[in-house]
Amino acid sequence: MTFLWPQFLWLLLALPLLVVMYVWLMRRKKKMALRYASLSIVREAMGKGQSIRRHIPPLLFLLSLAAMLVASSRPFAVVSLPSQNETIMLAMDVSGSMRATDVQPNRLVASQNAAKAFLADLPRNVRVGIVAFAGTAAVVQQPTLSREDLISAIDKFQLQRGTAIGNGIVMALAELFPDAGIDLASMQYGRERTRGISLDQTAKEDASGKDAKKDFIPVAPGSYTSGAIILLTDGQRTSGVDSLDAAKLAADRGVRVYTVGIGTVEGEIIGFEGWSMRVKLDEETLKSIARATQAEYFYAGSASDLKKVYETLSSKLTVEKKETEISGLLALAAAALALLSAGLSLAWFNRIL
Repeated sequence: MTFLWPQFLWLLLALPLLVVMYVWLMRRKKKMALRYASLSIVREAMGKGQSIRRHIPPLLFLLSLAAMLVASSRPFAVVSLPSQNETIMLAMDVSGSMRATDVQPNRLVASQNAAKAFLADLPRNVRVGIVAFAGTAAVVQQPTLSREDLISAIDKFQLQRGTAIGNGIVMALAELFPDAGIDLASMQYGRERTRGISLDQTAKEDASGKDAKKDFIPVAPGSYTSGAIILLTDGQRTSGVDSLDAAKLAADRGVRVYTVGIGTVEGEIIGFEGWSMRVKLDEETLKSIARATQAEYFYAGSASDLKKVYETLSSKLTVEKKETEISGLLALAAAALALLSAGLSLAWFNRIL
């Protein structure tokens, strides 16, 4: 816990003085009471329980004062709060290797089911968009609050050849930053040298047909709090933008890319239309993408594992730990203690303290 105005904490030294004053007053009252036999008899009749009860309201009031003094120093603490993530982009692999059955019933169906469960667990105010990638990448559903549209888009996945992991990340970023001029074609075919947005300026055609250049200043990785990307794949990149260049692009914009590897590490041999190949999971690249963007990598070797991964991601993306001022909470606690102290005193002794 840190304090914005720590000098106010010196006021806590007054609390021991109040305790000493309270003890002195109690002893003084006791001496006066002993002068009158009738009062002494009343005290004995009240018993030990009543004697202890009389100290509870002052103790609660003392705790109230302590909470108010600490609140006045404006304390900050790391607490769990609802996340401010407004948009989550799902970048999902639909390459031919997703037909492998090492994850039952197959990798594609398992990923579709897990994604649907993930959508069901998200708060309704979180927008979600979907990018499907194989040899290239395409936005199959722009960010929306409609869970029905998202589920419909997931159900329409069609398997294709190739695995362009970097393209999936770039297309997801283009949806998160629609006005940033992120152009996948330019990155892939070299009309602009945008290696991981090592570009400091991005070109964009304006309405009059002229090039409008926009300065770009990289930010700290993981600092963007209005969106995140979840990348799910089962293979190795075979085409498109380099995966780590795309990760650098995301890191420079502060976007976290959570990576999910599906399938067995040793891979599986699959065949289709007269060809066969072993499909293996490139864990090292996925870990590097997550590490570069200050996110995390998750391995899902089975359908149940994949479901648990999405449950974990749901909790991570909807609740985050942030350093927040808690003086309001302490002030509320102080008020509650003061009211409780006064209420008990009135109920037990028909007076306030």
